[in-house]
Amino acid sequence: MERSRRLTISLGLTLALVVTQVVFALLAHSTGLLADAGHNLADVAALGLSLAAVQLVRRPPSPSRSYGNHRATILAALANASVIAVVTLFIVIESVNRFGHPEAVRAGIVVFVAAGGFVVNGVATLILRDGTADLNMRSAMIHMAADALASLAVLVGGVVLLAVPTARWIDPASALVVAAIIVLQAVSVFRGSVSVLLESTPSDLDVERLSSAMVAVDGVSEVHDLHVWSLSSEVRVLSAHLVLGGHPSLEDAQSIGGQVKSAIAVPFAISHSTLELECERCAADVDPCRMEVGALSPAPTRLGPE
Repeated sequence: MERSRRLTISLGLTLALVVTQVVFALLAHSTGLLADAGHNLADVAALGLSLAAVQLVRRPPSPSRSYGNHRATILAALANASVIAVVTLFIVIESVNRFGHPEAVRAGIVVFVAAGGFVVNGVATLILRDGTADLNMRSAMIHMAADALASLAVLVGGVVLLAVPTARWIDPASALVVAAIIVLQAVSVFRGSVSVLLESTPSDLDVERLSSAMVAVDGVSEVHDLHVWSLSSEVRVLSAHLVLGGHPSLEDAQSIGGQVKSAIAVPFAISHSTLELECERCAADVDPCRMEVGALSPAPTRLGPE
């Protein structure tokens, strides 16, 4: 099943669940159930963003966006984490307020709706689990998995209230459990998104092993100025300088470069490589390979008369 279809089905299920939870949360006077509904409402927006990002990535590269729109999925994941943080804040405030002003909760309704939420969110989680490393899809799946756990927390709280009706504190307590689950989820997605946007080296990539694999190609003496970053969770880009031994011809050098690209493409999941081939290493004292911030900045454009 393609990703857009997975997201669309999960979006429909979650939207129907939100409407049901809000109605019954008001009837049952349940903060925990309302918190779960709020979390699911945030997930509706999150799934919508993820779906839009998947559609945007399908657009072909253009002169203004030569790498395409792969970062759209990362921006969607970052936006999702931000929405989660806002929802969590409201849940915590309302739960703390309920500890001081507890209300009678209709536990039977809470148990019924929370059980339904657990099933729906569980099904949505399985639908979104596509077995890839795509951060956008993973964030959507984590959203739904956390929702399933949150519904389970509310369900347990409702069961406790059925057994001990005077334990009204259990409802806001279950809401705080939901908030804790959301926070853990948000931190994971936020850190992963920021790492990609800052063009960090992928955390699961061993740079030393990558460099060794490149040097192992016959004709390569040294690798330096090596950079690896991610355009998205599944698209990695590499640039490096290769020092070739024996002063090969242009044809031979091109062949060696092609062999290096082939050697690292699959084992290290490198989607695009840019290699600069050198006969001699860049000078150690004045390294032209090193990026100097501002050194090549264009002169400011004058908008008016001097």
